[in-house]
Amino acid sequence: MTMCDRDHLIALTNADSIETLWAMHCARMADFGFDRLLYGFTRFKTATSLGDPNDFVMLSNHDPAYTDAFVGGRLYHHAPMVRWSLDHDGACSWSVLQQMIGSGTLTQDEQQVIEFNQAHGVTAGYSISFRSVSNRAKGAIALTAKSGFRQDAVDALWERHGNDIVLMNNVVHLKILTLPYNQPNQALTRRQRETLEWVGNGKTTADIAQIMGLTQATVEKHLRLAREALNVDTTAQAVMKAAFQNQMYVLDF
Repeated sequence: MTMCDRDHLIALTNADSIETLWAMHCARMADFGFDRLLYGFTRFKTATSLGDPNDFVMLSNHDPAYTDAFVGGRLYHHAPMVRWSLDHDGACSWSVLQQMIGSGTLTQDEQQVIEFNQAHGVTAGYSISFRSVSNRAKGAIALTAKSGFRQDAVDALWERHGNDIVLMNNVVHLKILTLPYNQPNQALTRRQRETLEWVGNGKTTADIAQIMGLTQATVEKHLRLAREALNVDTTAQAVMKAAFQNQMYVLDF
């Protein structure tokens, strides 16, 4: 690892927002030849589902025409490398796709995903599946090589720099888990966040009203709006979801 790489890792760990972190990471991965990234993380995985997409942490610098279909259209449900990421930890060359195709075991839906990727120039790259200590949580990132790169050239590059690339992606993944992240329209106001924090500390509505110098009706309004913003039914669910998104106990700058 070079001094430049060490400086980059330090900068990643000091990033104070997901936006800053992601921009830095996309730029560094492009230096290695991976100009399109797709990161996903869920805490609600089951044996048959990845959970509600509205609860995903999803980051990408792909063209919206790609992500709208792959993510919004839920093509990821049938993506072979997503399936691999759910079943494995570590890094995997996309050369395995040729083995899957050759085996004749791909479903029609999986074959359609491969054809969709080929149409968008997503043909060579690597996937990294991050280890989790929870059977409900899973994160992974797909690194797509620049247009024109063949998989054998990507594999040769990985032989030289693969360990450094995995390390940088591991750091980014772990850093993402510590930073506030909210889906569009799910950001909490300062008052909504503060009321949820007090609920999380075991305070009643009456306690919170006294602490914050508000009426109980106003506290209840903040809690209702927080539930609506987070798209949950109960205040307990709101506290949990806000905690998962790291929207609670954060500093205001």
